[in-house]
Amino acid sequence: MSKMRWFLLALVLAIAGFTGYYHDRNPERRALTTEVREHDGSPGAYATLSDGVTYYEAAGPADGRVAVLVHGFSVPSYIWDPTFAALRDAGYRVIRYDLFGRGMSDRPDAAYDGAFYDRQLDDLLKALKVEGKIDLFGLSFGGYVSAHYASTHPQRVRTLSLVDPSNSAPTVTWQFATPWLGPYLFQTQAVPTMADNQASDFLHPEQFPGWAERYRPQMQFYGFGRALYRSRLSLSRENFDAIYASIAKAGTPVHLIWGKQDPVIPVAQAAHIRKAIPSTTYTEIDQSGHLPQMEQTALFNQHMLAYLAAHP
Repeated sequence: MSKMRWFLLALVLAIAGFTGYYHDRNPERRALTTEVREHDGSPGAYATLSDGVTYYEAAGPADGRVAVLVHGFSVPSYIWDPTFAALRDAGYRVIRYDLFGRGMSDRPDAAYDGAFYDRQLDDLLKALKVEGKIDLFGLSFGGYVSAHYASTHPQRVRTLSLVDPSNSAPTVTWQFATPWLGPYLFQTQAVPTMADNQASDFLHPEQFPGWAERYRPQMQFYGFGRALYRSRLSLSRENFDAIYASIAKAGTPVHLIWGKQDPVIPVAQAAHIRKAIPSTTYTEIDQSGHLPQMEQTALFNQHMLAYLAAHP
């Protein structure tokens, strides 16, 4: 057999091996269709926006002051359960939704950058006929999404509450930044372990049994990994200082809340935002990891509601 034939045979075997490994590791097996949503049993509703279908849940009086909750990098809107209930019970019209690529929202083939997330939120507010200003909350990656929206739509935001927010561009290694190779590695190495890794957000994960199992269903739908990969890549190119400068210039009231023992985004990073937006009100919550709204719910709600009341 000639060298060329040996080469071609080796190439075919390598491709078959990489393809088989990808299929074995990739948890995505289904399309997220209307039929799937009809049988899902989620308590919320769906809005068809310019980039696709968005899952959302709204509660509280129709004429109440509107609060919007934006979840983090990959855990969908249920991560706001305690906050959603507290705002509803306090008389707010509270809205939470799944970012594109997560939960029961579509996974469009898009850039997943700041402008993309801005459009999703703006489209949703229009679809729900929300007029005037909102109290906007962002957790972790949602802190980036909500800050970006506040910087580009200052006229829509009454207050901005950032909870353990992403506040700097992450470093992406050359392997993950390389076209074709990066998405392949992310889908086969990062995505399969994401459910089990969620426990690291907590200071006391033993208090939240079943957290990983609640996360897994969203992983089965095509486009989940692609959405997260592109979100991470876009975040690595973001100019956070420009975002915060715009918010400071607009004079938007900002409440920064941080879990003191956050292992994901260390509490020391709060200094970055406090310096960029000097008028920021800062609340540090002890005995809490990355999710203070869950680990110290009563204390979190107390500070949250007091801040909102101070900005009528």
